[in-house]
Amino acid sequence: MLLIAPSFDMLAQQKLPNSAMFGLILAAVFFGLLLIFFFVFARYFGLWIQAKLTRSNISFFNLLGMTFRKVNTRAIVRSKIMATQAGLVDPDLTSEALEAHYLAGGNVQQVIRALIAAKKAKTISLTFREASAIDLAGRDVLEAVKTSVYPKVIDCPPRGAAKPSLDAVAKDGIQLKVKARVTVRANLQQLIGGATEETIIARVGEGIVSAIGSAASHKAVLENPDVISKAVLAKRLDSQTAFEIVSIDIADIDVGANIGARLQADQAEADTQVARARAEGKRAAAVAEEQENQAKIQESKAQVVLAQAAVPRAMAEAFRSGNLNILDYYKLQNVNADTEMRRSLSLSATASAESREPTGS
Repeated sequence: MLLIAPSFDMLAQQKLPNSAMFGLILAAVFFGLLLIFFFVFARYFGLWIQAKLTRSNISFFNLLGMTFRKVNTRAIVRSKIMATQAGLVDPDLTSEALEAHYLAGGNVQQVIRALIAAKKAKTISLTFREASAIDLAGRDVLEAVKTSVYPKVIDCPPRGAAKPSLDAVAKDGIQLKVKARVTVRANLQQLIGGATEETIIARVGEGIVSAIGSAASHKAVLENPDVISKAVLAKRLDSQTAFEIVSIDIADIDVGANIGARLQADQAEADTQVARARAEGKRAAAVAEEQENQAKIQESKAQVVLAQAAVPRAMAEAFRSGNLNILDYYKLQNVNADTEMRRSLSLSATASAESREPTGS
């Protein structure tokens, strides 16, 4: 270190010519650019060579531009390679379109996988524009394509619901408990803005309840459960939804309570209570009327007592005025005594006659 330090001091003290200094600067700049190019080339060479060998039409400068645009170059290159290798022919499927979808927050690789699955199915027409719109709408486009190829089975009511079955009552009053399975296929054209599985479950449940309610007897439903399926399918419950109903199968059907008899019993109990209330009202009215009659009787008795009390006063007044003498008074007493005697004799004769009559025949 002691030997090297003086040599650097000597070089610093020497004055280099301007041309040599400029050459050193150019060499340093060239070496720096070469180093930067080496690092950039080393970073993107693998992706560029993959795109070149697969004819994915992504240039080296496009990869460099993706970095400045803050795009995941690896995801874009792999998605473009998958599309090219799968033979997807779509004028809208360009690297710029993939970048735009990525910047919009979409899942580029998921969209490409969905397009490949749709192409392999040979029965689904799906473009990149439709797939990207479905993905940006928040739907799983790959799951939608799989559901369109392989129909999905939905339990109605769903598992974990508050009620384990759909309860409906036929016209004869018997309750039926039904479990159904709905087979649906995704409708890609209505996946954006279409109703989800919850709407399908609600509509199918409503249709099953309506079909059972319109049946004349629960026995007819038990003998032929496909009547429910046909009635529900005829209503086109999958309109304006993201699915197409393939079939509705009745998985289980049980007989519940006799709702009609229960309602009749409840109605009879209610009618009985109403009749009791009316009878109680009539009884209360009769008791009130009886009390009123008793009050009238007591009032009449009071008037009789008052009238009887007025008789002695009237007789005393008659004595004082000379309208009644002692002889007339005794005659009146004799008449009353004779009347009372005849009444008592009549009562005793009636009682003896009744006692002589035979008690049975």
